[in-house]
Amino acid sequence: MISSNLQIRDFPFNAQSQAAIEAWHSGRRRFGSNWPVVYLIHNDETREAYIGETLNAGRRAAQHWDNPDRQRLKVIHIMTDDTFNKSVILDLEAFLIKYMSADGKYHLQNGNGGLANFDYYARDEYEDQFLKIWEKLKELGLVQSGIADIENSDLFKYSPYKSLTGDQQKVLDIVLHHLAGYLQFESKETIVVEGGAGTGKTILAVFLLKLLTDLASNNFEVDNSTEATNAGDIRQLIKPSKPLKIGFVVPMQSLRQTLKNVFKTVRGLREEMILSPVDVPKAAQNGMFDLLVCDEAHRLRQRKALSQYPAFDNNNKLLGLPQDATELDWLLKCSHMQLLFYDPEQSVKPSDIPSGMFDRIFGYRSIIRIPLTSQLRCLGGDDYIAYVKDVLNGRASAPHGPFENYTLRFYDDVDQMMDEVNRLDQEYGLSCGVAGYAWSWPSRGETRDTTVRDILIGRGYLWNRRSTDWVNSDRLPYEIGCIHTVQGYDLNYVGVIFGPEIIYSSKSHRVEVIQENYKDTLGRAVSGNYEALRTFIINIYSTLMTRGIHGAFVYVCDPALREYLRKYFSTSVE
Repeated sequence: MISSNLQIRDFPFNAQSQAAIEAWHSGRRRFGSNWPVVYLIHNDETREAYIGETLNAGRRAAQHWDNPDRQRLKVIHIMTDDTFNKSVILDLEAFLIKYMSADGKYHLQNGNGGLANFDYYARDEYEDQFLKIWEKLKELGLVQSGIADIENSDLFKYSPYKSLTGDQQKVLDIVLHHLAGYLQFESKETIVVEGGAGTGKTILAVFLLKLLTDLASNNFEVDNSTEATNAGDIRQLIKPSKPLKIGFVVPMQSLRQTLKNVFKTVRGLREEMILSPVDVPKAAQNGMFDLLVCDEAHRLRQRKALSQYPAFDNNNKLLGLPQDATELDWLLKCSHMQLLFYDPEQSVKPSDIPSGMFDRIFGYRSIIRIPLTSQLRCLGGDDYIAYVKDVLNGRASAPHGPFENYTLRFYDDVDQMMDEVNRLDQEYGLSCGVAGYAWSWPSRGETRDTTVRDILIGRGYLWNRRSTDWVNSDRLPYEIGCIHTVQGYDLNYVGVIFGPEIIYSSKSHRVEVIQENYKDTLGRAVSGNYEALRTFIINIYSTLMTRGIHGAFVYVCDPALREYLRKYFSTSVE
């Protein structure tokens, strides 16, 4: 067990800081000039801060004082311990940047290019000490929120201040390599990152955008002792006279608004960078984009099953494209390079461009396809994700058994399931019931009548009252989120209601669907193609089952499907 002797010393931050800090001794320890430390420089009036690590705190303070941005900061707090080593301070620095960026007390001046993810001796024990350091910082008024509250926030989930996994870092390096080729040789590429639910596609997209804006504004600063990406090479290629034009396309309205709220809080990122696909052609009239990054590219639309056609047709006309061109065609037409994050198994509506059409649209274009496989959301891991898909598609040969660190529980009573979900929501937050679109929506409208019940099972339930950022709203205990409201979001626990539109057939020995029980009229617009509708609905439930970080609960309306799924989803051991 590591014996902690944490010390936090504060010094005025000014031109004389180096001498004062280097005079900090404890016995033979020269904490200010020859010992690994993490430091926080801040100004409470401007609510700005910078976090770093170094082996020579005095010299590093002097280097920061030469930076005009840093001169706005007033106080430097230095954290150290007799047990700290280089690996520990790198990890503590990343920890503090990750959590303080989402805490909200300060806006960080940090870039995100130097964050690294690595293992080292006794890391678990040191990370326990990090939690105690956080509580100490809270006592000192340097942070304001608890760790659990931060981890439930969108500012944390979509923060660009994350240490990338090795898998994500490989993808980032490939993207930066091809972007450097574009900047140097005007080579134009389309990069498709193929990753399933929970593999960190949105996190990687936001990380990249922050990194590129820092490079363009010359805010990419890395201590010579800090590991960094190869982004420094790209900085040399960016021309100040011709700034990069970059857009972040987010097809889903709810997620788009959530990310705009996040971008408002991060230095260098602007909510105007986030676009709907419909916004892109107009935004490109003043010049093509150098790079368009598209999250959830499987939700880009074709001209089919739309609620409104005029805006779609107007964009095709504006770009000189045929009437049947797609939103993917718009992105290709309006940008020199494209980075698309894609998972065809999360396509849930007939308006989504089918995977085969994606390939046809690309045609002879040079496409780089990169897999992204590491599971970041669901603690059940890749094994759980694959298992859910196998069960719903009839490929599971036997029940899996309990998943380590993950709760998968089956209910015969929907009210009991929702009672447990609501209890967990009170305890941990971000826990709610969700369902496929299997019931009409009479409560929908400008003025919501909360006495109406849309979902007529058990005590009766109400569809989500908000279409944007619903998971973070003041939800009612009998409120259920539909697929189009929760796709793209992380929940702690999710209660999945399999509606009467999805059944099990003893004749075909597989999961089937009943079209008339599926209440999304646009979702049914598949021109009589039953297998396409079946695929969409199975994708909906596969997606819902992967929303939960810690667990998923299941209630099934159809008796035959209930008995089929019971043996596969009754796996928890209490």
